[in-house]
Amino acid sequence: MREKILIVSNVTAGLYSFRSELIKQLSEEFEVIIISSDNGRKDSLEELGAKVIIKDFDRHGTNPVKELGLVSFYKKMIKEIKPLIILTYTIKPNIYAGMAACSLGVPYVANITGLGPAIENGGILQKISLTLYKFGLRKAKKVFFQNSSNLEFMKKNKVVRDGQYDLLPGSGVNLSKYTPLPYPENETVDFLFISRVVKEKGIDQYLDAAKAIKEKYSFTRFHICGDCDENYKAVLDELNEKGVIIYHGRIDDIASMHLINCCTVHPSYYPEGMSNILLESCACARPIITTDRPGCGEIVDDGINGFVVKQKDSEDLIKVIEKFLSLSVKERETMGLNGRKKVEECFDRQIVIDKYMGEIKSEL
Repeated sequence: MREKILIVSNVTAGLYSFRSELIKQLSEEFEVIIISSDNGRKDSLEELGAKVIIKDFDRHGTNPVKELGLVSFYKKMIKEIKPLIILTYTIKPNIYAGMAACSLGVPYVANITGLGPAIENGGILQKISLTLYKFGLRKAKKVFFQNSSNLEFMKKNKVVRDGQYDLLPGSGVNLSKYTPLPYPENETVDFLFISRVVKEKGIDQYLDAAKAIKEKYSFTRFHICGDCDENYKAVLDELNEKGVIIYHGRIDDIASMHLINCCTVHPSYYPEGMSNILLESCACARPIITTDRPGCGEIVDDGINGFVVKQKDSEDLIKVIEKFLSLSVKERETMGLNGRKKVEECFDRQIVIDKYMGEIKSEL
């Protein structure tokens, strides 16, 4: 009988998008069981060889009874499954599945995919979150961080101890799936915003820039790909109808959008782990414009593979886009190729897989 690996996360889509290669490799040697809520990728994960147990929960809920119920559920499942090791991703699984694993003496590896607004915004919620993290991670075999800023913050607040943590290059990027594409030489210059359409991802700044740049440079086009927060639906519909933006909704095959994309614009001030959008754009040899936020700033080298823009600053974004437009097609292409070279050297997903396999193999 094969040993079992238990993976706990918040949603199936995130696992499929960023952990598929790891899950597939694990399934060749182990019985892989996933506990997650489903947002459309249960069947896809099972095609990789995993068994998926659906557990819905409120990712933003704070009801203590329900939260304790989640710990009890994880404990029950761990007792039934008897895994060799548990891999947890995202905030609540890291904390509550960590608590459950800790109480049962089962080895577990957590991945901090970003600190989240509760910690980022400070105040009482930050104190509560850090206390919960201390309980959830106190006996973790390893805690992986996706950027050094998050790591230093958690060290400073004594959430992790020396020797317990390691740094990953985000989720890494699949360099075989996202390959360098010929740089567009169309009559238009197309910009691409790929993200959930929420305030913290810099959508307001992108829309401000689209309005200003489109009026001055009629040959530009501003695309938006991603699920839309209800607060922005009417705004996007109106701007789409006026021709200021082109809203595509959620696109599964993002690589196809890069065929027309001249530059990815990601003016995020969200507490990222490491921006997969930027990694995938660079892998496709596309220049990037982004902020120096942790999780974004590590990917961009100003003037080399893109440009840095100030956070929450529409005027600066407009200025930087105009700077990009002043470049020749050859200069833009070179920026994109520089981005590809950087992800090949620093952000290959195989680096992530190898680190996980090392932790798992040490338990055999």
